[in-house]
Order: sequence, then C-alpha cells, then structure tokens
Amino acid sequence: MKNIKIKIACVSLAIITIGTIVSCAKKLDKTDPNVLSVGQYFKTSSEIQAATNSVYSAMKGNALVAREWFFLHDLRADEVSAGGSQLEVPRGQILIGNTDASNPLISANWGNLYLMIHRANTVIGASAFGKDNAALTAQSIGEAKFLRAWAYNELVSQWGAVPLYTTVVIGTSDFKSRAKVEDIYAQIIKDLTDAAAVLPAKSGYAAADQGRATNAAANALLGRVNMQKGDFVAAETALLKIPTAGADGYQLTSRYLDNFEEETELNKESIFEVIFYDKGNSDFNWGSSAGDGAAANLSTVRNQEYNGVAWRNLIPSDNYLNNFENTVSGAVKTDPRLSFSVYQSGDLFNNNTETLKDAQQNGNSSTLNGVTKKISWRKFMLMYKENSGFHPGGNNQRLLRFGEVLLNLAECEAEQGRFNVAVGYLNQLRDRASVSMPHYPTAQYPADNKLNVMKAIMHEKEAEMGCEEVRNIDILRWRKGGYFATEPIKYFKANKDELLPLPQQEIDNNPQLGSGGVAKQNPGY
Repeated sequence: MKNIKIKIACVSLAIITIGTIVSCAKKLDKTDPNVLSVGQYFKTSSEIQAATNSVYSAMKGNALVAREWFFLHDLRADEVSAGGSQLEVPRGQILIGNTDASNPLISANWGNLYLMIHRANTVIGASAFGKDNAALTAQSIGEAKFLRAWAYNELVSQWGAVPLYTTVVIGTSDFKSRAKVEDIYAQIIKDLTDAAAVLPAKSGYAAADQGRATNAAANALLGRVNMQKGDFVAAETALLKIPTAGADGYQLTSRYLDNFEEETELNKESIFEVIFYDKGNSDFNWGSSAGDGAAANLSTVRNQEYNGVAWRNLIPSDNYLNNFENTVSGAVKTDPRLSFSVYQSGDLFNNNTETLKDAQQNGNSSTLNGVTKKISWRKFMLMYKENSGFHPGGNNQRLLRFGEVLLNLAECEAEQGRFNVAVGYLNQLRDRASVSMPHYPTAQYPADNKLNVMKAIMHEKEAEMGCEEVRNIDILRWRKGGYFATEPIKYFKANKDELLPLPQQEIDNNPQLGSGGVAKQNPGY
C-alpha cells in the first residue's frame, strides 16, 4: 500500500501585491496590512516550498487531474464511447463535437490551468528570497517552472494561442492578449530547460517527497513538447537525457499492470505521478476544485467515472478495441495488453473472486472482432481488488512513464529516417515480460518504409498507452503529418476541431484578449 506521498500544503495564493488607497483629493500611499507583496510574505525557503505545494494542489484538484482533465483529453480522442446512462450533457457535447464556448468542462480546465500558472508565477517571483536554504529555494522554483510548463503545454496544445503570463497579475491592467503559439512554446521550453538543470534525480528526494518533479520529468515533458512543435532532433536530445541505469535509472516494469494499480505506484517505470489518497470514505471534495481546504488530501474520482460496476460513463471504443493484434483477425498472438486494459464479461475481478456479468455493467455494449459484448475500462480502476458501487480512490495518475519515452524515441528516429532504430525501441516494449509480443516487422506491420514504420508506432502507442490522455494530442501531430489513411475523429471539421473554443468567461472578462493580432476566439466558434 502507499506509504510515500508528497505533502500538499493548504496554501491558497491569491493575488499578492501592495494595495494603495486613492482619494479624490490626494494619494494616501498606505499599505493594506491584509495584502502583502512577495517580498513581505516570503522569508524562508520552507515558505517558498509551501507555495510550490499549492501549485501541485491546483494540479490535482477536481477541476484538473482528479476529474475534469482526463475527461477533456479522452472525450477528444477516438478511444472512448459513451457508456452508462449518467454521462453529463457537457461531456456528451465534447464527445460528439458539439462544443461551444460556454461548456463548463472546458472552462474548468482553462481556469485551473491558469490558477496553476498564477501560483507558479508567485513562487518564481520569490526567487530572491528564502536565502536560509538556497538549495531548497532553487529546487522549489525548478518545480514551479516544471508545473507552469505543464500547464502551458496543456493550454497551447488544446487551445493554440493563449495569454502568456510569466509574472503575477496584480490588476486588470495586467491582462494580456493571446500570445503567438511559437512564443508560448519558447516559454515552455525555457521553463523545462531551467527546471531540468536544477531539479534533482529521483534519488535526490527523501521518501516523504517522492512524487515531486525530477530532472527526468522535465526532460520527458520537454521531449513531448518538442515533438508537438515538430522539432524531433531537440525532442530526441531531451529524451536521451533520461537515465536508464543505476539508482536514478528508469526501466519498463515486467508486469504491465504495475503502471495502473495502487500498490505499485512510483515504480521503476514511473517518471511523474499526480498523488492521490484513499481517505477511507466516499468524500471526493466535490467543491474543492483547486484541492485546497482542511481536507486537501484529495482522492480521484476516475475510478468512479469509468468503473464497469459503477457509473461507467465512458467505455472503450470499438476503434480502440480492434486496434489490438488478435488471432481472430490474423495475428499470430493476441496482445495481452487488451486484457490488461479492459474488462470483458466473463473476466474475473475483485481479487479473482467474482465473474463480471453483463448485468453488472450498465449502458452500452461494444463490438470486438465482430462480437457484441459488454466491455469496460480496467486501467486505473479498483475493480481488481473490490466490487464497489462508489469509491473515490487513491490510485495515482501516472502522467509520464518510461514506456512513453521509448515510443517517443521511436517516433523521433522514424522522423529522422533511422527506421531500424525506431523499430528497436518498439520491440523493447513488446519484450516486456508480461506482454512478449512478436517483434516488428510482422505480417500486419511490415515496418519497411517511413509510412509503415509510423503505422507500427501509431499502433503500438495505442496498444501501450490507450486511455492515458496522450492520444488526442498525438492525433493533432499525426494528422498534420498526413499519417492517417482515414480521419480518426468522426465529427472532425478542418480549421475548427483542431482546437477548443476559448471559454466565454475569458472573452467577457479579458478586454485585451483580441488586441495582439490574434482573434479573441478560435475559428469555427
């Protein structure tokens, strides 16, 4: 069971500035004692670290990784379908492409990504303070830069041009227009480069601090970012900096399922996780969107939303299920990752003491190799050890793992014309002890030219990382590269559905939004 967790301080950082009272006759130049500047507040490195903890807190709140974040990613990919009867209207709208600027799921993600950025900016602005422990202060600022980069990468990849803030906003006069996409990427890359230079390796953290960002996490995210930007040389350079040997090395776990179960968190494959707690009750903290408050140790409701014996709001799509190599469709072996990723009626669950039945899985069925049956998600679900109708869980969300690093290196090599090297990275994944799939090339995936190598990469990534919130961003990159024979998103309309609409609340509240040469709203909305 989990025994190493990052302590998230309940630090709620509002706008920190000096208030000035102005009368009609004269300026009184008095400081509001309840509103402190950064210099007045931060005195020690531990205070700066507590502020950094508040950035993690916003990241893991209900409005981001604990709930709304995984929905937004999955609904915009082709790996899920509507499952049970409780899928709320705003989520259903995104799933079918009927999205508009008033959608609350979009607003929740946007608002809390900027909350992360605001808090990170506060920490970074305190770099001149906390001299009692300069090393801890530098580490905290490195963590804040990593988290700010993660937030901006989420924003730029899903909304394109967005306002770029690198200092604390202290009033309405600080509102900014939408920055150019290339400027946002430049800031993300700078933040991650800075973070990688100062963050420790995983062995540099005490047990109680496992879960904080490391230099490997910064380089793994930097690889992702450069790939999306189209710079595969820079991406490869960053990814190759991730160690694979020694105490700080990363490797594939022998057991694929170790990446999705509670007892095997923070394992040798995991590069960065969002930490959650099982609080021993059914309280999810629905009202704590930013993870703050007296009960700030948040659980995640992912187990509830996708669970086959619970709400089952999203289920595996037919496209996802039929991507797996299967003897029924001509492969020499059925990919074990299919059964590791989903539950089908007839499977054992709850410590292998129960057999899953159709009647236990409310809602829609799926079609796998021509057979219609009830199929539900297994990844990150607690069904492997329980049969619970409602259980907000403590299973950590793995955001970066070494399996993805190998896949991304394969793509970088393919884009540079080194096809044999790319295939070698893919075969490392297929050599995982619990997977043991035949090496590429295969009859179905010959991998004999760039297009066929990319087909193998795309296939392997979906089999390895289905429903891990990466595919919708991969689709943007692969669509741009011309690698899809048919469009994977059924509702897709060019020059519209590549990006989400900016929230109407942002358009209403930010008078500068469209003033910098970029329209205030994305095309088609």
